[in-house]
Amino acid sequence: MEKRVSMVLLLMAVFVLSDVADGKAKARATLSGIDRKLKLLNKPAVKSIKSEDGDIIDCVDIHKQPAFDHPALRNHKIQMRPSFDLLTEKLDRRNESSQPVIQQTWQKSGSCPEGTVPIRRIRKQDLLRAASLEQFGTKPPNILSASNKTDIKNIIFPPSINNTKVQIMSSINRSSAILTTSGHNYIGAEGHINVWNPIVDLLDDYTTGQIWLKAGPGDNFESIEAGWADTTEGNWWLKTGGNYEIAVGYWPKRIFEYLSHSATTVEWGGEVYSPNVKKGPPHTRTQMGSGSFGQTLERFAASILHVRIIDDSLQVKYPESVGTGYDEEYCYGAFNYVHENNVEPVFFFGGPGQNPLCM
Repeated sequence: MEKRVSMVLLLMAVFVLSDVADGKAKARATLSGIDRKLKLLNKPAVKSIKSEDGDIIDCVDIHKQPAFDHPALRNHKIQMRPSFDLLTEKLDRRNESSQPVIQQTWQKSGSCPEGTVPIRRIRKQDLLRAASLEQFGTKPPNILSASNKTDIKNIIFPPSINNTKVQIMSSINRSSAILTTSGHNYIGAEGHINVWNPIVDLLDDYTTGQIWLKAGPGDNFESIEAGWADTTEGNWWLKTGGNYEIAVGYWPKRIFEYLSHSATTVEWGGEVYSPNVKKGPPHTRTQMGSGSFGQTLERFAASILHVRIIDDSLQVKYPESVGTGYDEEYCYGAFNYVHENNVEPVFFFGGPGQNPLCM
């Protein structure tokens, strides 16, 4: 009997030691993979800036930035500025402060020299928190719900300010509240997005206020989330500043298939991503916009003013027709509102997520 007990204990000890050794080997492999990923992501810096919020910003040679790791861009010639200026409306900003606005915290601590681009240095803890090293730095793919293909009742057709209707295609783990226009070839869009500080519930959740330009079939579309296309080169540019005088950069034409010439749909609004969207209870508590529904209007809800599209005419204008839509009306809402004194609508969007009607 004593021999049997000794044998069992010995086998248990071997299994435990084997598990420990296997765990250590996996940990070493993970750390080795993280080190390789860090070397790939963090390019050699011409200059580094320590931000007061703890981030390190590396000023990387513009020709050595990570974008050129993309196979389609290995021989890409950089376009330093757009080939033409948009006929953008000049906005009256006489009542605004003449002091320059610091766009990001790190800029209080310095600036990058000409010929370089500022890139936040990726840290080991960033990769340790990631669900996957392969997908780090990318948004989860937009996968349509199976119900979209089989059940028309799961597609929402809400009314808009001008009584048109828009089809909201439901996506897995995503909930949106948008203003949208389609029916033309669009080469750009604008909007003044009201910035808030919404609550984010889970580690993998995110919430956005943004502009989408889309093209392609419903289950395989391409999108960029701001910008306009250079009609000569076909690259999609992002501009910012009081009158969009700062050209930040561009998405090269050659990385697109459907967006290589123009977009067919433009959307303005918000999106919440969470594993707890449309699967509750419990629904995520991640907020959209200010956390208030779009129907609560100014001073309470997030808004997008100066909604504009740019079509083949190269004129910047309000869309001819728009529609509003949302995936979960009791969680997040959208409302295109015209005050009697306004000449055009203001789009409001947002919501609290989980609440007594959104479980």
